[in-house]
Amino acid sequence: MPPPNACPASVAAPEAPATTSVGTAPGPPRRLLDQLRDALRTCHYSLRTEQAYVHWTKAFIRFHGLRHPATMAGPEVAAFLCHLAADRGLSVSSHRQALSALLFLYGKVLGQSLPWMNEIGRPVPKRRLPVVLAPDEVAAVLGRLDGTHRLLAELLYGTGLRITEALQLRVKDIDFAQRAIVVRAGKGGKDRVVMLPATLETPLRGQLRSVHAVWAGDAAAGRAGVALPDALERKYQRAGSSWAWFWVFPQASHSVDPRSGVVRRHHLYPGTFQRAFGRALRAAGIAKPATPHTLRHSFATHLLQSGSDIRTVQELLGHADVSTTMIYTHVLRLGGFAVRSPLDRLAGDAAPGGISPRA
Repeated sequence: MPPPNACPASVAAPEAPATTSVGTAPGPPRRLLDQLRDALRTCHYSLRTEQAYVHWTKAFIRFHGLRHPATMAGPEVAAFLCHLAADRGLSVSSHRQALSALLFLYGKVLGQSLPWMNEIGRPVPKRRLPVVLAPDEVAAVLGRLDGTHRLLAELLYGTGLRITEALQLRVKDIDFAQRAIVVRAGKGGKDRVVMLPATLETPLRGQLRSVHAVWAGDAAAGRAGVALPDALERKYQRAGSSWAWFWVFPQASHSVDPRSGVVRRHHLYPGTFQRAFGRALRAAGIAKPATPHTLRHSFATHLLQSGSDIRTVQELLGHADVSTTMIYTHVLRLGGFAVRSPLDRLAGDAAPGGISPRA
């Protein structure tokens, strides 16, 4: 669920006036979902959040037989949320996201006061221990990846980046002189700096040489440049076509920008790498339910195991609160690093009359 944004109480598009001028027919009113998208973009929510909120709004409308949300209120919202939890067995995080989408819809788009929302219980998130790969397991997975996917996996494990942060890296974000990578607008819209592993300097330079040929081909063909954040495309009209703003991990083909409709080159899609990672995990014979995000968990856990300060790990991961980073100290205890099992002690003492060690 995204953090609260400073946003007007209601940013819905105003209804079209009855007439715009003498003899001019009124324009069609804005569709509800278009108003929702406008409000989310006004509040600078990410594209992924926009897609999620539109999804839950559609699901809410379909659940109530295509009734307009303006004709519904607390009981209908509660019934929908109960359906998600009881009938569909949704996780706590998805349940909270659906509730946040409806809160935004009613508060920011429909402009309705929400006294009845206080009566709707919010599901309490449960802290789960993350899946962590051992160093030899990480090496086994990396050994079964190649090319761009190998480099991307090494980058995730070597820096602790989230997969979306790595895929959205631009050429200008890699500073070889300072051996640093600048993460722009990470989770929560925050910037941070992480280390550039010395092991990845040569592979990354090779990646940029290959990508430069792709960029030069697009420039020679007069293709539209890459997408830029916020209003930078209007402020610096040529920046999107510049080498500095090009993706470090671009797609092999062009696609339609989901917001502007412009055909341009996007960065790699997460799903492509996720499938490659899953194949490597199975080939390595690892039974853990790992995903690319597991490499980030492994990065943090292995840093703490090697003696790194937890505040340093917090900064590298971009956590707002150290309590979030503290979850990895619980992972360290999973293997009983400081505790010896009494069964092992009983077997190891080999006292007369005690149990015999297994052969």
